[in-house]
Amino acid sequence: MLATSLGHAGILIECEAGSILCDPWFEPAFLGSWFVFPRNDQLDDDLLDRIENADYLYVSHLHGDHHDAQWLKSHLRRDIPILLPDYPTSEQKRELEQLGFTNFIHTEDGVEQVLRDGLSIAIHVETSITDGPGGDSAIVVSDGTHRIVNQNDCRTHDLAALRSHGPVDLHWLQYSGAIWYPMVYELGAAEMAQLCSAKVESQGARALKYVEALDARCVVPSAGPPAFLDDDLFHLNMISGDEASIFPDQQWFLQQLAEAGKNGVLAIPGSTISVTANDISVSHPLPESDVRAIFNDKRSYLQRYRDDWQPWLDDLHQSWNREPTDLVSRIAAWWEPLMAKAPTVCELIGDPILIQAMNDDGSSVEIFVDVHSKNVLDGSTIDNASDKAGFRFTLPRNLLELTVDNGAVDWSNSLLLSCRFTAWRKGPYNEYVYNFLKSLSVERMTRTEAEARSKITTSTSQVVEDDVEVGDFIVQRRCPHRNADFSVFGEIDGEDLVCTLHGWRFDTATGRCRTSDDHPVRIRRQET
Repeated sequence: MLATSLGHAGILIECEAGSILCDPWFEPAFLGSWFVFPRNDQLDDDLLDRIENADYLYVSHLHGDHHDAQWLKSHLRRDIPILLPDYPTSEQKRELEQLGFTNFIHTEDGVEQVLRDGLSIAIHVETSITDGPGGDSAIVVSDGTHRIVNQNDCRTHDLAALRSHGPVDLHWLQYSGAIWYPMVYELGAAEMAQLCSAKVESQGARALKYVEALDARCVVPSAGPPAFLDDDLFHLNMISGDEASIFPDQQWFLQQLAEAGKNGVLAIPGSTISVTANDISVSHPLPESDVRAIFNDKRSYLQRYRDDWQPWLDDLHQSWNREPTDLVSRIAAWWEPLMAKAPTVCELIGDPILIQAMNDDGSSVEIFVDVHSKNVLDGSTIDNASDKAGFRFTLPRNLLELTVDNGAVDWSNSLLLSCRFTAWRKGPYNEYVYNFLKSLSVERMTRTEAEARSKITTSTSQVVEDDVEVGDFIVQRRCPHRNADFSVFGEIDGEDLVCTLHGWRFDTATGRCRTSDDHPVRIRRQET
């Protein structure tokens, strides 16, 4: 069994029965902020041919460093079988269909299924809004003898689930940062350094918990860090280790693994790891001295990388030029109906959000999002708008115009992960602010509101919720599996009530759970 790194979370898994292309990412992501590190724009022709002619495609989730829409559209045949994670909505499938893909293999969360004799997979999904409203996933691949777990950056809540299919040979997982916090926040240098250090430590500790749970023969650090080549962002690269950054590289985590007594292996784009019963070996596309130089002389490596891509970056910046529009009214028309659908989310956000769109001359447009009244207002008409806000985002106007032009339903994916903004908050972290900004469509906001209501219900035992209508039936609001709201996720399929969040089924006549024992629901047919 072979696993070849394509950079970041990209892997080509090959065995005698076939090959699976996982998360191929080649085009810079998040407004040209993230580049693959080490670079993967110099792969040899043989590997590129194997990539483009893989038997199956697996895209773990919709973030731009995994779902590289432009590359997928340009390099893969339209009928390649795509392994679809068992997400509660069809958003990922719709996105892939828009790129022209036609052949989908639906999977069931956590259930192993045979693709061919000698090739089986199991895809595990996470569906909390914090994982991204579209979900996140990890895949287990087996050739019947050996097993690879590609966890990428999926934060599975069940540490034993990925191990449940049998002993693991290779465990690929994220260990480095994949967020904008804390670097974009308006903080003093000492506090920023302390928070970055704490973040790096917590990232490593979480990754090691997964490593211990899976207990694989070998661990491969993957899914990060990105490289930042734009001059405005170059300081985010961790080179000496003293930078205010949450992006340590593979060498750092290999040291953490060694200290924990775990076997780790370095893979750069083009490195192939061979797994046999007696050995796990790696073959790099470069001489060993050149591989070491990537990390030992990282600054020079990144500068050469940047120089090669500078014309592309210059063109990208030019493409952002936009004629100014009435951003306040455009965002009001978009967001006010969504806030009306999400009263719980708005209540949990609490304080107003101020968005400052900065012009080149230093002036700004201020968009005041009053979550209490569920209105979007012109901040210049509000006395002391900045003092009244609990959260503030400051960003270039052209990028906000671009984001609104694109109707981006996930600002985390389209804007925030670019790190091309600054943020401030007057109180502690509030997950509902970002959950809102990830959920800017009716479909997504409906799920986000349902999850918020669910958390309140779970934490407030005295709250008794009304039953809900699902088709011709009256059913208890909550699924006994993961507390999903049947008013959102419940569907009637023949004689079954189905919770589409995880696919659990219940007999509509008796309420008996067909998926797991001792999890009945209260259900009755409506009177006519």
